[in-house]
Amino acid sequence: MDDSFRPAPAQRAGVVWLSGLSGAGKTTVSIQLSRMLAEAGLRTVLLDGDQLRQGLCKDLGYSASDRRENLRRAAEVCRLFTETGAIIIAAFVSPLQADRDMVRELAGENFFEVYCNAPLEVCEARDVKGLYALARQGRIPDFTGISAPYEVPRAPDLVLDTARQTVRQCAAQIFKLLHQRRLISVPCLN
Repeated sequence: MDDSFRPAPAQRAGVVWLSGLSGAGKTTVSIQLSRMLAEAGLRTVLLDGDQLRQGLCKDLGYSASDRRENLRRAAEVCRLFTETGAIIIAAFVSPLQADRDMVRELAGENFFEVYCNAPLEVCEARDVKGLYALARQGRIPDFTGISAPYEVPRAPDLVLDTARQTVRQCAAQIFKLLHQRRLISVPCLN
């Protein structure tokens, strides 16, 4: 990595990994958190599962081994970006505990697992792409939450109730967690 990109003194490198069902708010909260951190003068990199699947992981399907490989690649990307001093905000369904444990190990120190908790019916109501309807019709096999399991994280660093809290409230909770754990020195003003 290029040594000319140095971490801002108000932050340490780390990974915020948001996990949850499709439609639970991972990407929306990630974008808001990235904005809030940027407004505080902090460096971030936003890594979204859907975008990664369209590029770096477009050769992968949705079998258990392909999903695991998708997350392994994402964790490696996170680790590389942490070497630049940035805070990586990663939004991935990551349905299995074993895979999230692998990601935690590969991503390196200062890893924060955030569970975006929303009931299935809320996620389905938010589904503008119609993926849940297609999965219920059997047109998308192994769809997490319908025909494939989502294992609730055993010990996440933070649980967000994305069905009841606003996006800004959820992002502020993560911001406060990063401050409490001394990843950032800037307090949350929201």
